[in-house]
Amino acid sequence: MTDNNNIIIIGGGHNGLVCAAYLAKAGKQVTVLEAAGQIGGAAITREFAPGFKVSAGAHLLNLLDRDISKQLALKSHGLKMAQQAMNTIALDSGGKHLTFSGNQVSGEDVSAEDKAAMVEYHRFMTRFAGVIGGLHKQVPPRIRLDKRQDLISLAKTAWSVRRMGKTDMREFLRIAGINMYDILKENFEHPMIRGALSLDGVLGSFLGPRSNNSVFCALHRWSGTDGINVAKGGMGSVTGAIAEAARQHGADIRTSSPVARILMEAGQVQGVELENGEQLQAGTVVSNADPKTTFFNLLGARHLEAGFVRKVQNIRMRGNASKLHLALSGPPGFTGLDENQSGERLLIAPDIEYVERAFNHAKYGEYSAQPVAEISIPSLGDDSLAPAGQHVLSAIVQYTPYELKAGWPNARQAFIDTTIDLIEEYAPGIRSRVLHAELLTPVDIEREFRIHGGHWHHGELALDQFLMMRPVPGSAQYQSPIDGLYLCGAGSHPGGGVMGSAGRNAANVILAKGQEIQK
Repeated sequence: MTDNNNIIIIGGGHNGLVCAAYLAKAGKQVTVLEAAGQIGGAAITREFAPGFKVSAGAHLLNLLDRDISKQLALKSHGLKMAQQAMNTIALDSGGKHLTFSGNQVSGEDVSAEDKAAMVEYHRFMTRFAGVIGGLHKQVPPRIRLDKRQDLISLAKTAWSVRRMGKTDMREFLRIAGINMYDILKENFEHPMIRGALSLDGVLGSFLGPRSNNSVFCALHRWSGTDGINVAKGGMGSVTGAIAEAARQHGADIRTSSPVARILMEAGQVQGVELENGEQLQAGTVVSNADPKTTFFNLLGARHLEAGFVRKVQNIRMRGNASKLHLALSGPPGFTGLDENQSGERLLIAPDIEYVERAFNHAKYGEYSAQPVAEISIPSLGDDSLAPAGQHVLSAIVQYTPYELKAGWPNARQAFIDTTIDLIEEYAPGIRSRVLHAELLTPVDIEREFRIHGGHWHHGELALDQFLMMRPVPGSAQYQSPIDGLYLCGAGSHPGGGVMGSAGRNAANVILAKGQEIQK
């Protein structure tokens, strides 16, 4: 007989580790199985050139749930910030940059009207994002409202919108599902303001500013409560602190332990089998992998109903963003920026039409001839990441489709050159400082982090893939159709970003289910 007190978690990314910590804290016997040689999933710090370390996937921390950080005492486990509440600087090749700080935007060409518009834009986006953020802690209600708890959950969701007042409620309902292009054109005149703000709605997605759901993506990004930060030691220090919290409560975390399949008997999960043939028994298995990997690769579609299989197949999760890492012999020297400003969040998105044109290439299986980028130079605030006097540049670069017509082996170096040439326009001479360059395309992200399609959100963030629709109806409350199999990754509500909410929510569902069984 399988011991129902034993729980196996597949994947040691941040959500898997958070889930493990809460379950272990509740007295469960938890084993985390991570395929890679280090824990963290896509939120890791690793060396990419001798002496140079970088946050290999996610590189800025803006969504980590404040309650999770406190409840797991992450600061006591070593989590520190190298930079906090960072400004965003929209770069101009001539040095006429714009700086976004809270509800203020500054720059020599910014009009009084645009400054006032920024105050109002920040107000309503922050308020609307608060509605989205308030849902992070909730288990989504089922579409079939035959349980009291589902009715209560749905009522809470409706009330969070209604209590905004008539004017804001109408505006929220008007804009939540539409595109950034229309909203930014309505509110601002300065092209660089439009370009910079549009990136919040498209980074990491298969969307352009004119695409519906881009406003929703921006609201998701704005739903963090502690600003944009850089963790000291890189993102690996975040997952390292969560892992220490889990271990403190008794969780066993094993690396280099890839799972080959989930074991089943009579419709009930029995445990897992590793790629080396070792079998581990457990009455509960929690997958931090994306839904397609979980249901098709680890479980097998033969164990699922045809209708459910079709739903999972239809999840949109085409990777469209790459990660560029540069090891630099010296500071990059952006035109018009001092060293302190160079350590902020830097954007290359000159105007909203530029961003839309960049997206056009991806529709035809091409990479952008003139990409957009979010750049961080974490070594300016954390000297542990590079040798003395040298630096690391980390950039999310779009648009780079997973299914590139030319094939990434043929196009890799050309795109690296394209991106470095782009950065050179804003930081003259940076090419001569490049000691080593690493590009992670969506194909590389899929291989290194085992994310289907290389989509770091485990599925597009959209209204039809949100709340009780994420990942699909029938598995949107962290429970799968298979008895004993649960989901806790970014493919579940509330989605991608290093926040930990999916892991905590899944743990709460599992614990509540255990109480029901005991009754």
